Amino acid sequence: MTVVDVHAHVIVPEVLHDAGRDEGWRPRVRREGDHQVVEVDGREVRSAVREWVDLDAIVADQDAAGTDVVVLAPWVVLLGYEAEPHEGLRRCRIQNEGLAGLVGRRPDRVAALGAVPLQDPALAARELRALMAEGILAGVEVAASVRGTYLGDGAFEPFWAAAAETGALVLVHPTTRGFPAPVFAEHYLWNAVGNPLETTVTAAHLVLTGTMERHPGLRVVLAHGGGTILALRGRLRHAHSFQPQARSALRESPEDSLRRFYYDSVVHDPGLVRALVETVGAQRVLLGSDHPFDMGDLRPADTVRAAGLDAADEAAVLGGNAAALLGLPVAT
Repeated sequence: MTVVDVHAHVIVPEVLHDAGRDEGWRPRVRREGDHQVVEVDGREVRSAVREWVDLDAIVADQDAAGTDVVVLAPWVVLLGYEAEPHEGLRRCRIQNEGLAGLVGRRPDRVAALGAVPLQDPALAARELRALMAEGILAGVEVAASVRGTYLGDGAFEPFWAAAAETGALVLVHPTTRGFPAPVFAEHYLWNAVGNPLETTVTAAHLVLTGTMERHPGLRVVLAHGGGTILALRGRLRHAHSFQPQARSALRESPEDSLRRFYYDSVVHDPGLVRALVETVGAQRVLLGSDHPFDMGDLRPADTVRAAGLDAADEAAVLGGNAAALLGLPVAT
């Protein structure tokens, strides 16, 4: 059985500070014992507990986790949405070229999702079409919001149309700093609660704005099991049943739209993996790790195998679904 991890991150060497001009957006990476520390925009990030840069070490981490193929995506902080659009495009292309190089080095073990300048949705749509036409990257990663605007906003319609047209895989990932309330600075709540909450809000927005219904060909993966969106399906269904605002753009049931997403398995609980499968169907659940972060599931196949799924569903979640999405051969 081919095991495929659809949610992992990399900092390609081409974006590092030492690889280019003295640009503030470029990170520095240094090692402290077994950890990597990243310095970017004047702050230190110490949450990486596995390899972030070196491809051979990343593949070794995947070997240890029992993963056959890993889908690498940028660190969301480096998507560049804060930049002017054409500067953002330049940064995205640097990363996309680096990611394509990683796929070229290990096509047997690595697939990748790139980046587009979503602060200009029309520009992002053109870049996505060009990226997909090259046939190397499988799609793109996008943040749950762009400068505070969530992904169901009508401004993003050109991007979603291009994603549906090209069959791009789109991983929706929290910005990691979506909520300014001071409480999120306490007790690691910005990560444990804030990150999945961002995904929840943008998923609900994509549903109730009718985005998923309008573009049935979209292949959108929600990070961290979709946050809490499936626990809210009853509230969404009830609101849609009577409230004019909630039903103004969506014709089908919210639950039908929720089943149009794919959900990764990064929920840290085999029972919740099973609940995902029971709610949206095994064909909509994909194994993910969120490598290399401390809040990742660094042995995700073990979590899926502990969920008590039947053999066919387990095989689909471990890698069958992802292999079909990525066009990979499936080992049995």
